[in-house]
Amino acid sequence: MHVKIDVRELRDRITEVLDAVEARERVILTVRGHPVADIVPHAPRGRWLPGGWLAAELRERAADPALSHELDATNAMLS
Repeated sequence: MHVKIDVRELRDRITEVLDAVEARERVILTVRGHPVADIVPHAPRGRWLPGGWLAAELRERAADPALSHELDATNAMLS
């Protein structure tokens, strides 16, 4: 479930909005009826990524090795 509220009403209804978010509801802020932002419940997340996982991701998602040579060549042409 979600709640829609116009930004002009937010100040007067802030307690209601916070209660809704605490109840794990999503609040959609609107400006003249058009959605512009979401207020969602806070989700805690870890601060650090595991080193092994990060190293594997970097290896698997590395750019094409030829890209470095192409970028160097392009840079040389532009310089």
